Amino acid sequence: MNRKKTLKKTVRKALILICVFSIIPFGFAQKKRSKLIKNDNGVIESKIDSILPLLTLEEKVAMCHAQSKFSTKGVERLGIPEIWMSDGPHGVRAEISWDSWDYAGWTNDSITAFPALTCLAASFNPDMAAQFGKSIGEEALYREKDVLLGPGVNIYRTPLNGRNFEYLGEDPFLASTLVVPYIKGVQKNNVAACVKHFALNNQEHWRSSINVEASDRALHEIYLPAFKAAVQDAGVWAIMGAYNKFRGQYTTHHELLTKNILKKDWGFDGVVISDWSSAHNTMEAAVNGLDMEMGTGTDGLGTTTLNHYEYYYLASPFLKAIKEGTIEESVVNDKVRRILRLMYRTNMKPNRGYGRINNKEHHDVARKVAQEGITLLKNTNNFFPIEDKEGLTIAVIGENATRSMTAGGGSSELKPKFEISPLEGLKQRYKKAKIIHAMGYHTGPSVYDNIIPSKLNQDSLRIEAIETAKKADIVLYVGGLNKSHLQDCEGDDRQSYYLPYEQEEFINQLKAVNPNLGMLLVTGNAVKTPWLNQVNGLIQTWYLGSMAGYAIADVVSGDVNPSGKLPFSFPKKLDDNGAHSYGELSYPGDGTNQYYKEDILVGYRWFDTKKIEPQYAFGYGLSYTEFSISNIKTDNTKYSINDTITVTCNVTNIGKLEGAEVVQVYVGKPKSKVKRALKELKGFHKILLNSGSSKNVNINIPVSSLAYYDDSMANWNIEKGDYIVYVGNASNNITKQLKVSIK
Repeated sequence: MNRKKTLKKTVRKALILICVFSIIPFGFAQKKRSKLIKNDNGVIESKIDSILPLLTLEEKVAMCHAQSKFSTKGVERLGIPEIWMSDGPHGVRAEISWDSWDYAGWTNDSITAFPALTCLAASFNPDMAAQFGKSIGEEALYREKDVLLGPGVNIYRTPLNGRNFEYLGEDPFLASTLVVPYIKGVQKNNVAACVKHFALNNQEHWRSSINVEASDRALHEIYLPAFKAAVQDAGVWAIMGAYNKFRGQYTTHHELLTKNILKKDWGFDGVVISDWSSAHNTMEAAVNGLDMEMGTGTDGLGTTTLNHYEYYYLASPFLKAIKEGTIEESVVNDKVRRILRLMYRTNMKPNRGYGRINNKEHHDVARKVAQEGITLLKNTNNFFPIEDKEGLTIAVIGENATRSMTAGGGSSELKPKFEISPLEGLKQRYKKAKIIHAMGYHTGPSVYDNIIPSKLNQDSLRIEAIETAKKADIVLYVGGLNKSHLQDCEGDDRQSYYLPYEQEEFINQLKAVNPNLGMLLVTGNAVKTPWLNQVNGLIQTWYLGSMAGYAIADVVSGDVNPSGKLPFSFPKKLDDNGAHSYGELSYPGDGTNQYYKEDILVGYRWFDTKKIEPQYAFGYGLSYTEFSISNIKTDNTKYSINDTITVTCNVTNIGKLEGAEVVQVYVGKPKSKVKRALKELKGFHKILLNSGSSKNVNINIPVSSLAYYDDSMANWNIEKGDYIVYVGNASNNITKQLKVSIK
């Protein structure tokens, strides 16, 4: 059945090209391939001009809303194809049924699961982002998808957000720097990336109804930069709206955000796609810039009739409003123009290619991203790396040592061809040492919006684990969170900052019977660490996908030196976080409104400015070797607003092992006339060095990037005067400060 459908779609694509060529009188088929590769916008727009008059009003409206869970209609009589989408910021989701959320049961939709985006962010490596995007784009193309619903760039505001693991951390510069090569990599495959969720979607608990109140400065300086970079620097072809409201209006069809900022100010020429059932009003959807409405199949009214997709806001109500003259036909023409433009970039592009899936190159990329993102947080007496040697017994304890972390999590759930668990990876790497294992606890399967209790006896599992730990020379506890409801999962937020399942008590019990205890922390979020003194070593491993166990074993064994840096801060206690310090009205709100009272002081900006010490700071991460950063200077001391500040330094590996360091450059404005963070990340560079070697690093910072958003003039403003340039390897570990002046 699957082979027949694939053949049918292949034949259909061939017919599409023939039909489209036949209706377009501009000699499209005779254009040279080089001309097509250059994506001549003028030619494409001319061809769209020739198609629009051929479409009936009903056909145009039908192209603006879903026909199934993950597709929109084409126009059969003209050979215009359907558009097919798939979830997946870190992998292409398994095939979903036409009109339900059940999986379709295909046998040929297994993929490579790449690490979650918090891991990519921790790599601090734009080249890894490019390889990640290219690889996942190839897999989407092979699966015949036109739009990949990712990446996500919502800012990490609170460690309780259930979807933080899908995003790129708390800093807008880091997120912007990594999202651009990711998008370019995806779209090289003639598959559209769809950046989400636009905008201010920073919680799951009341995501569908909460109204966010935030200042213009917070909006432009913190929550929009990664989206802006996606549009203006990466040329992204699609953007997904969010569920929440902003200043009283739903963000999916928001006059300020979608119509004015995204499409007018930024010049976005792609399509705006709703999140599933995030549209709420036909008139707003029509005139404020929503182009394609997707949904759950019930459109919020509970109907499940055969033609329920026709009840969407951009379906029959939209058609009726146009026919009655309430909405001008030019509105739907603009939407269809954007949709056709998307098609010419994807499924109507000749020589589009076929993609690849589950190949060695993709597995290597997944493993490399994981290796570079894994972050060493504590290493007392060089607990890590652990040498493989005869006579050594290592007890690997914890459910997360064997639990699938690609199952669950909501829409980012994946069906990988394989997933190497931490236990399996360690067993394959350690050939001399003896590996023993016990679960310690069990939590039941991960399902959406529900918690299914384990049927196993927890006391027996705990006793077995303690006895196993007694037999070992070294205990590796693999703990943390998982992809279940109320943990790292879409649909709701975590209810506690502590580790679940009484893990603190469990860690204390393990320490009592075996003091040689280290921990692998499997999460996509910060957690409270009252147990930190009980472990000698701590590695943040993230959710790593198909190659998880191999990458973890690479780092634990020392085959790979960890080089990850935290993309978000770990507060010592929840109230130390800026959003939580202002109480429930700040997060999660009162059920109707929430107020971003910390304003621009998100993440390390809050900790720095308020002089609050985090447990682990943004940008922090240890190595098995040591580095020195010296000879730090700027190319000048005075600059004009059109200049670029060049920061140079020398990085030396003064340890015994090869390793990589991330030089981080922050800039602050003392005695500013407006509220400012103490410092903000403005540049970074990751450099790999052999033991004893040195290299010079240059980091360029345009003076224009030092501007703040001046709400009095509704524009960016560069404040003149003295600035401090901070250079170090973490937000709280600055090697040198330099003063420069902007004149």
